[in-house]
Amino acid sequence: MKKVVSILVALLIVAGAVFFYFRFYFVFGEGVKSGELNYVVHKGVIFKTYEGKLIQAGFRAQTAGVQSYEFEFSVPNKELAERLMLLGGQNVELHYKEYFGSLPWRGFTRFVVDSIVSSRPQYPQYQTPGSLPFKGQEASAAPEVSGEQI
Repeated sequence: MKKVVSILVALLIVAGAVFFYFRFYFVFGEGVKSGELNYVVHKGVIFKTYEGKLIQAGFRAQTAGVQSYEFEFSVPNKELAERLMLLGGQNVELHYKEYFGSLPWRGFTRFVVDSIVSSRPQYPQYQTPGSLPFKGQEASAAPEVSGEQI
Protein backbone atom coordinates (compact mmCIF):
# COMPACT_ATOMS: atom_id res chain seq x y z
CA MET A 1 0.00 0.00 0.00
CA LYS A 2 2.83 2.40 0.88
CA LYS A 3 4.47 1.68 -2.45
CA VAL A 4 1.31 2.50 -4.40
CA VAL A 5 0.82 5.78 -2.53
CA SER A 6 4.43 6.84 -3.09
CA ILE A 7 4.15 6.02 -6.83
CA LEU A 8 0.93 8.05 -7.08
CA VAL A 9 2.52 11.00 -5.25
CA ALA A 10 5.57 10.83 -7.54
CA LEU A 11 3.31 10.75 -10.63
CA LEU A 12 1.32 13.74 -9.35
CA ILE A 13 4.54 15.71 -8.76
CA VAL A 14 5.84 14.88 -12.26
CA ALA A 15 2.46 15.74 -13.83
CA GLY A 16 2.38 19.05 -11.92
CA ALA A 17 5.91 19.90 -13.06
CA VAL A 18 5.07 19.10 -16.70
CA PHE A 19 1.87 21.17 -16.48
CA PHE A 20 3.75 24.12 -14.90
CA TYR A 21 6.45 23.97 -17.59
CA PHE A 22 3.98 23.94 -20.50
CA ARG A 23 1.76 26.59 -18.94
CA PHE A 24 4.46 29.14 -18.09
CA TYR A 25 7.75 28.31 -19.86
CA PHE A 26 6.86 26.61 -23.16
CA VAL A 27 7.05 29.11 -26.05
CA PHE A 28 3.70 28.74 -27.81
CA GLY A 29 4.37 31.30 -30.55
CA GLU A 30 7.10 33.60 -31.78
CA GLY A 31 7.03 36.49 -34.23
CA VAL A 32 7.50 40.15 -35.07
CA LYS A 33 4.94 42.92 -34.59
CA SER A 34 5.33 46.39 -36.02
CA GLY A 35 3.62 49.67 -35.29
CA GLU A 36 3.92 52.90 -33.34
CA LEU A 37 5.30 52.42 -29.85
CA ASN A 38 2.78 54.05 -27.53
CA TYR A 39 4.49 53.60 -24.15
CA VAL A 40 6.73 51.47 -21.95
CA VAL A 41 6.29 51.77 -18.17
CA HIS A 42 7.85 50.21 -15.06
CA LYS A 43 5.04 49.20 -12.71
CA GLY A 44 3.93 46.69 -10.12
CA VAL A 45 3.32 46.33 -6.40
CA ILE A 46 5.49 43.37 -5.41
CA PHE A 47 7.09 42.48 -8.75
CA LYS A 48 8.12 45.58 -10.73
CA THR A 49 7.94 44.75 -14.44
CA TYR A 50 8.19 46.68 -17.69
CA GLU A 51 4.96 46.79 -19.67
CA GLY A 52 4.33 48.41 -23.04
CA LYS A 53 1.80 49.00 -25.78
CA LEU A 54 2.28 49.05 -29.56
CA ILE A 55 -0.39 50.59 -31.81
CA GLN A 56 -0.59 48.77 -35.13
CA ALA A 57 -1.84 50.29 -38.37
CA GLY A 58 -5.41 49.49 -39.37
CA PHE A 59 -8.69 49.12 -37.58
CA ARG A 60 -10.90 46.22 -36.60
CA ALA A 61 -14.58 46.08 -35.82
CA GLN A 62 -15.52 45.29 -32.24
CA THR A 63 -19.01 44.54 -30.98
CA ALA A 64 -20.07 48.18 -31.11
CA GLY A 65 -17.78 50.57 -32.95
CA VAL A 66 -14.24 50.56 -34.23
CA GLN A 67 -11.08 50.02 -32.17
CA SER A 68 -7.42 50.18 -33.20
CA TYR A 69 -5.09 47.20 -33.05
CA GLU A 70 -3.23 47.31 -29.76
CA PHE A 71 -0.43 44.92 -28.84
CA GLU A 72 0.30 44.86 -25.12
CA PHE A 73 3.56 43.23 -24.09
CA SER A 74 6.03 42.72 -21.23
CA VAL A 75 9.79 43.30 -21.30
CA PRO A 76 11.87 41.26 -18.82
CA ASN A 77 15.20 42.89 -19.76
CA LYS A 78 15.86 46.28 -18.08
CA GLU A 79 18.32 47.52 -20.76
CA LEU A 80 15.90 46.65 -23.57
CA ALA A 81 13.03 48.36 -21.72
CA GLU A 82 15.09 51.54 -21.25
CA ARG A 83 15.93 51.58 -24.98
CA LEU A 84 12.24 51.13 -25.81
CA MET A 85 11.35 54.02 -23.49
CA LEU A 86 13.50 56.28 -25.67
CA LEU A 87 11.69 55.12 -28.83
CA GLY A 88 8.18 56.22 -27.75
CA GLY A 89 6.16 57.56 -30.68
CA GLN A 90 8.38 55.91 -33.29
CA ASN A 91 7.61 53.05 -35.65
CA VAL A 92 9.29 49.92 -34.35
CA GLU A 93 9.41 46.22 -35.15
CA LEU A 94 9.58 44.07 -32.02
CA HIS A 95 10.42 40.36 -31.79
CA TYR A 96 8.27 38.61 -29.18
CA LYS A 97 7.56 35.21 -27.65
CA GLU A 98 4.07 34.09 -26.66
CA TYR A 99 3.46 31.84 -23.66
CA PHE A 100 0.26 30.08 -22.50
CA GLY A 101 0.34 31.93 -19.18
CA SER A 102 2.01 34.90 -17.53
CA LEU A 103 4.25 34.89 -14.47
CA PRO A 104 4.23 37.85 -12.03
CA TRP A 105 8.01 38.35 -12.23
CA ARG A 106 8.04 38.13 -16.04
CA GLY A 107 5.19 40.58 -16.64
CA PHE A 108 1.42 40.96 -16.79
CA THR A 109 0.98 39.72 -20.36
CA ARG A 110 1.58 36.45 -22.19
CA PHE A 111 3.60 38.32 -24.84
CA VAL A 112 7.28 38.93 -23.96
CA VAL A 113 9.42 41.19 -26.16
CA ASP A 114 13.03 40.07 -26.34
CA SER A 115 14.56 42.32 -29.06
CA ILE A 116 14.10 45.34 -31.30
CA VAL A 117 14.25 44.32 -34.96
CA SER A 118 14.20 47.89 -36.32
CA SER A 119 13.05 51.40 -35.49
CA ARG A 120 12.47 54.58 -37.45
CA PRO A 121 10.92 57.94 -36.58
CA GLN A 122 7.20 58.36 -37.19
CA TYR A 123 8.05 61.43 -39.25
CA PRO A 124 11.43 62.15 -40.82
CA GLN A 125 13.73 64.36 -38.76
CA TYR A 126 13.84 67.36 -41.09
CA GLN A 127 10.24 67.44 -42.21
CA THR A 128 7.02 67.60 -40.26
CA PRO A 129 3.64 66.54 -41.62
CA GLY A 130 2.24 69.16 -43.95
CA SER A 131 5.40 71.26 -44.04
CA LEU A 132 6.66 72.73 -47.29
CA PRO A 133 10.20 73.82 -48.11
CA PHE A 134 11.06 77.49 -47.49
CA LYS A 135 11.27 79.85 -50.45
CA GLY A 136 14.56 79.30 -52.25
CA GLN A 137 15.06 75.91 -50.60
CA GLU A 138 14.91 72.74 -52.67
CA ALA A 139 12.43 70.07 -51.75
CA SER A 140 14.29 66.92 -50.83
CA ALA A 141 13.37 63.64 -49.27
CA ALA A 142 14.41 63.26 -45.67
CA PRO A 143 16.93 60.54 -44.91
CA GLU A 144 15.66 57.18 -43.63
CA VAL A 145 16.93 56.26 -40.18
CA SER A 146 17.69 52.59 -39.72
CA GLY A 147 17.23 50.79 -36.43
CA GLU A 148 19.61 48.73 -34.33
CA GLN A 149 19.35 45.17 -33.19
CA ILE A 150 20.03 43.88 -29.74
